[in-house]
Amino acid sequence: MLTKKYNYFYLMPVLLFCLNKIHSQNDPIAHNIFFNQETQQVIDEWDIKYPSYEFHSGFKPYLISTLKDFHDSCATYKHYLIKNFFLSKPFNEGPQKRNHFNIQFLPVVDFQTGYDALEKKNVNEIVGGAHVKVNINDNFTLAGTLIAGQVAYPFLTDTFVKDNMLIPGMGIAYKSGNSSYSFSNFSGYASYSPNRIFNFQLGKDKHFIGDGYRSLLLSDVANNYPYLRISTNIWHIQYSVLYTWMNDITGANGIKNNFKDKYSTMHYLSWNVFKNLNISFFENIIWQGKDSSRSRGFDPNYLNPIILYRPQEYSIGSSDNAFIGLNISGKLFRCLKLYGQLALDEFNFEEIKKGTGWWANKQGWQLGMKYVDAFKVKGLSLQLEYNEVRPYTYTHGLVAQNYAHYGQPLAHPFGANFMEFLCNLSYRKNRFMVSAQGVYAIIGKDSTGSNVGQNIFLSYTTRPYEYDHYTTQGVKNTFLQSDVKLTYLLLPQMNLRIELGYIQRSLSDTKGLNIQAPYIYFGIKTALWNFYRDY
Repeated sequence: MLTKKYNYFYLMPVLLFCLNKIHSQNDPIAHNIFFNQETQQVIDEWDIKYPSYEFHSGFKPYLISTLKDFHDSCATYKHYLIKNFFLSKPFNEGPQKRNHFNIQFLPVVDFQTGYDALEKKNVNEIVGGAHVKVNINDNFTLAGTLIAGQVAYPFLTDTFVKDNMLIPGMGIAYKSGNSSYSFSNFSGYASYSPNRIFNFQLGKDKHFIGDGYRSLLLSDVANNYPYLRISTNIWHIQYSVLYTWMNDITGANGIKNNFKDKYSTMHYLSWNVFKNLNISFFENIIWQGKDSSRSRGFDPNYLNPIILYRPQEYSIGSSDNAFIGLNISGKLFRCLKLYGQLALDEFNFEEIKKGTGWWANKQGWQLGMKYVDAFKVKGLSLQLEYNEVRPYTYTHGLVAQNYAHYGQPLAHPFGANFMEFLCNLSYRKNRFMVSAQGVYAIIGKDSTGSNVGQNIFLSYTTRPYEYDHYTTQGVKNTFLQSDVKLTYLLLPQMNLRIELGYIQRSLSDTKGLNIQAPYIYFGIKTALWNFYRDY
């Protein structure tokens, strides 16, 4: 359970595990829950079965204080319960006093070996690090995670790394041997909650908006970024403001001095209309920190936490990149969640009515469902999801102002101009979990010298014509991936697991390309974040 009284075994550092009973205590309210798909699945199960006005599922990572009613009788899969005390001073029972603290330490490991059948070679991933967290007086948390390692990937992932010199979601890839790369990555935050209504965070991390596996508004695909986040929870409403500092690395060739600063401000208003119905509104604006005529830095016009940005953009005569979105979810029968998103980059209703395929009608939409204890089988979960994004969505006339960070999209990893259907099926019992995922997508990509709207790192001013644009135009690429995985949790408290899996990827296009890329892998890891291999 996350609240009330509990007893666990706690992990000691340096991979020497000592089992000790620690006194129960009240949880600090200012720290974040690790965001990964398995954690999300368990929280979804609780949310669907026990809906409330207080919990808002759309903005992640979650604050612990928003899960105050969550307990393990709702979902027994407890890998997010990380209480590893090192050099700690426990909180006293009863009313809290000042000057109480604890320090928590969690080793991070990710050792994986696999066989790439396409290139007939072994590939290995060796990653290590640590997560350290300090809780003070129940309302202040300081946390940091540092990881580093040497990795080699199977063909399709390795192709992305070679082309971009990036480890997906982790930052710059440094060549290390013939086919391997080294990298390092840091994330962390300082969080203060004066009460259960307000929270203030300053850190470097990533966020996710939505109830699906993908997000068309803000996803955790790209690398971490510095941010200031202000969250308010009152009545049935949660309001979040996110100020960020990002980087455009287009043409930088991995040289940090050539990176260009870009900034964004995001607003997310979430309203639980009923216990079973949530409607949320999203708006975002991105601008470059410097252009040929001036250095703007963080524009104070966008500091206002409640202003509507499209009118503000017009009022100051800017050409900044603004778009809005909608996130909706509804829960039925204590076993089903239906959800959807609408992303509106630009659109003209008159042009939509004409149906002429005007290039600037840039939209994306998502429809999905989650079914827990599916078909009345306890522990069986099913998720179905459809995503579609029109050409040129997330692009901008100035590439530095596109909806991307550190060489990767801030929304869907396919960029734009695609249709995607995915299915996730999983069954868990005690410490075992078996899962299967299928992704099928049609993506319209460029032919030589033609910008058909899929690559969001091209300016939309290079479009070939004004009308007759449609989703998946260009060279049609068919992407198909299936991933079957068996997992056993060695230490649920730190999400340390062993995994055995098989991935079958295929990529073909209308020009005759046909790649079949089977990959089998085995690993031991503390899976505290999402690493996407399905694009």
